[in-house]
Amino acid sequence: MRYLWTGLAALIVFVAGWFLYHIIPASGAFADLDPKLVNDCRHVEVAPGTEDVAIDPELNLAFVSAADRRAWYNDTGAEGVNPRNGIYALSLDGSDAVRRVSPAMENFLPHGISLWRGEDGEKRLFAVNHPPDGEELVEIFAVGEAGLLTHLETVSFAAMRAPNDIVAVGPRQFYATNDRRFKTGLMSTLEAYFALPITDVVYFDGETGWPVVKGMTYANGINKSADGSTIYIAELLKRRIDVFSRDAETGALKRVKKLPVNTAPDNIDVADDGALWVAGHSKIFEFVEHAKNPDAIAPSHVIRVDPRTGRKSDVFIDVDGKINASSVGAAWDNTLIVGAVFDSHVMVCPMLEILLRGPATDAH
Repeated sequence: MRYLWTGLAALIVFVAGWFLYHIIPASGAFADLDPKLVNDCRHVEVAPGTEDVAIDPELNLAFVSAADRRAWYNDTGAEGVNPRNGIYALSLDGSDAVRRVSPAMENFLPHGISLWRGEDGEKRLFAVNHPPDGEELVEIFAVGEAGLLTHLETVSFAAMRAPNDIVAVGPRQFYATNDRRFKTGLMSTLEAYFALPITDVVYFDGETGWPVVKGMTYANGINKSADGSTIYIAELLKRRIDVFSRDAETGALKRVKKLPVNTAPDNIDVADDGALWVAGHSKIFEFVEHAKNPDAIAPSHVIRVDPRTGRKSDVFIDVDGKINASSVGAAWDNTLIVGAVFDSHVMVCPMLEILLRGPATDAH
């Protein structure tokens, strides 16, 4: 019996130590956040859950992935989807005009999106889709005049079990992050609260899909460099961006660098100058509370990261609920667009030149 109690005590100490070492730092419980830029931004209504943004500078539009995801996130068993779900186009000409550009689709609950442009100018928009039946899908759309989308095909494969974000690398080729290993049950809880490194990234080569990176801790946002030779992946519960070199022939990824950041990173946008714009959840427990209760405030935080040096700077911070739980910060032409996991609007923020081109500084 003495050995049983000794073993139990050791287990408790181990669990407590793991929690203190991994979860408390990841949660940002003691983060000190001061508002920045938010008071200079415009509130633009779109539709519930403006989770991801992809900018098309040629069309002067920002595509916004919008889905009413609160019931889905909390796994309440609610059936059906909000008819307002879809992909929207936000005009970047200063008018803030918004219109839905995706076609009518049943059971469309879009998540991460990615815009691909071929050498001949052909464009396609890829969108992760979580229909209520539980099957995980990627929808591929052709981008037409004025940003109107035509649905081309649906992709699914067994290894893509919990996709969060996507980056297109060809007309049918893409990488997607699986943010969870287990969707329900005890292991799902342990995975989240103990920051277990058991999620992965999958690659679809146009015919077949398979895991290319394993052992990640809540893989989340993903994007690529302009030339496609580098892939950036957010590990939300590690508070870091992993940098991978990419073999274009095989799709294989090789980790070359880890960039610690001062938030729990969600989606990643890559600017023209190669800088990473990363939105995140700097206080995880407040995000969890906001997911359950829309009246609870969850801070929004967008940073700019130089992937060469790892130096980072705070660009946007909101702690007063003007926009809750930022999931994306997309920058173009001195404008920052901030979207959110649950809120029905984006913030459109004019920025000074120094924010886009000035040197990043270490943020704490």
